[in-house]
Amino acid sequence: MPQKEIMALPKPDRRMLSNVPDPERIRSGGDRRQGDDLSVRYAASFAVGLRASGSHRKEHIVGTAADISASGILVALPDGCGALQGDKTYRLSFDIPPGTMPEGFESRVRLDAKVARSFRAEDGRQMAAFAFVKPLSEYFRRRRWGYSVYTASAMLLAASLIVVLMRTESVLYFKYNSLLYLYSLIAAAFLLSRYLFGALHRDVPVNPDFTPGVSIIIPCFNEEEWIQRTIRSCINQDYPIDKLEVIVVDDRSTDNSVARMEEMIARIHNEATRFATKERLRLVVMPRNGGKREALVQGVKLAKHDLVVFVDSDSFLAPTAIRHLVQPFQDPKMGGVAGRTDVENKFTNAMTKLQTVRYYIAFRIMKAAESYFDSVTCLSGPLSCYRKELVLRHADAWLNQKFLGQPATFGDDRAMTNFVLRTHRTGYQDSAVCSTIVPSKLGVFLRQQMRWKRSWLRESLIASSFIWRKEPFMALFFYIGLIVPIAAPIIVLYNLVYVPLAHGIFPSTFLMGLLLMALLMSFAHLFFRKSRLWVFGIVFCLFYELVLLWQMPVAWVTFWKSTWGTRETPQDVKARERKEARKRKTRGRFGLPF
Repeated sequence: MPQKEIMALPKPDRRMLSNVPDPERIRSGGDRRQGDDLSVRYAASFAVGLRASGSHRKEHIVGTAADISASGILVALPDGCGALQGDKTYRLSFDIPPGTMPEGFESRVRLDAKVARSFRAEDGRQMAAFAFVKPLSEYFRRRRWGYSVYTASAMLLAASLIVVLMRTESVLYFKYNSLLYLYSLIAAAFLLSRYLFGALHRDVPVNPDFTPGVSIIIPCFNEEEWIQRTIRSCINQDYPIDKLEVIVVDDRSTDNSVARMEEMIARIHNEATRFATKERLRLVVMPRNGGKREALVQGVKLAKHDLVVFVDSDSFLAPTAIRHLVQPFQDPKMGGVAGRTDVENKFTNAMTKLQTVRYYIAFRIMKAAESYFDSVTCLSGPLSCYRKELVLRHADAWLNQKFLGQPATFGDDRAMTNFVLRTHRTGYQDSAVCSTIVPSKLGVFLRQQMRWKRSWLRESLIASSFIWRKEPFMALFFYIGLIVPIAAPIIVLYNLVYVPLAHGIFPSTFLMGLLLMALLMSFAHLFFRKSRLWVFGIVFCLFYELVLLWQMPVAWVTFWKSTWGTRETPQDVKARERKEARKRKTRGRFGLPF
């Protein structure tokens, strides 16, 4: 049975393209939400207690939320309850379940609100729309978010100081095991530097007069569940309509993806004709399944603008994502820029929750730290922008890339980043936000991580041949960042297995170091996101040490493999056929039935 993904669901706007600048100025400012976080309404279903201010506790009413925003809530009243008095203040009590609103809003609320309007719905239910006396964002800032910032700040400082003190111990004991303590010092310096430079990162501010032409390319293969939402989020951008086009390229999907794409494109064309969508939104179906790179290159060749944005088919752009993403290109040496990718289905289960913290730290800290030196080493697939000329210049090498004689079918984002990074700068814009669907099943997640480790190892080895030409400090930490993960399994085995068995010493110092690493991740997430999911940073680090870390030795000896493991690429088909042939040969040898 498919896993049901839990995510915040904005209520559909009656307008297909509610965020696109109106060329005819038909819409008034109050008629559109324009991506305003205060007025984005989310579908809801939870109990809401209502009590008129000054009334007795017995006059308590319990209704059911129909939708909620940061500025108000719509409540279905119980049967027999008449219309509430207009403009009267009520005390509302409710708990926002995780996944109902964006991360950070999952909490208990006790807040006054006024009745904005009362009406009877088509199904006969009496409805009451309330406007909060203060937005939920302000309410949480005073009640909970402020404490989160203070707590996280103090704990981050404490954890960092303890790391420094522990590494002082490493200096004192350096002579007893120079190799081990050298690794310890290097790893600690690397980790702390990432958090330092990540905190120093600042986005390029939006210049309202800088709106270069942008072509969004969406490669699709068997993504019928999410592709419609992806297409709509890409065309529904707060960006000049004459400067933005969307090209969807289907790589011969075998499900209903094409039908779903045609349906959405037809709806957009029919309902938003005055936004010139027929000239700037189209679908291209590849003649054969050639892989993600061929689909992307085909889209780039058809693009009419100088900047091309790659968006995965299960990723959804925020309304202002493109406007923020293009700003670093005011620098003529900037070749590519990555946006931030959040987890859309973060509240589905523990697997998606731990990925939520990991994704945020990977982008807001790690990529931001690299961007401080204009050398982001992976412009991630969910949302990244390149100069079109650079993609076309390297298209043939990208399409025909081989490593140890095997086609490089995955790691396309890292591979293209390497081509661009040789001659240009690469950056990161934290304000250019998209969200993506992450694996919610363990098997799929592990196969994805194995693929990522192989591509990371392959492309890092390639990058190591030229990264030394970049900013010296960045180059130094790139090489450290390459050595530390590769050596990590050996260090863990030495500290957790060899030392206790050979010397009878409990590895308390090493375990304390792992805990501090986990706390740094968790408290950084709490500081920036003010979310109760921060604890899953600790869970992720534990899961990494017990499971994911041991994929690295496998990657050492299999990083030449080209199978995805999560989709039927031509290489996957060949690998499956070879495996089945070996099984038939083995069964035939022992006279077993096929």
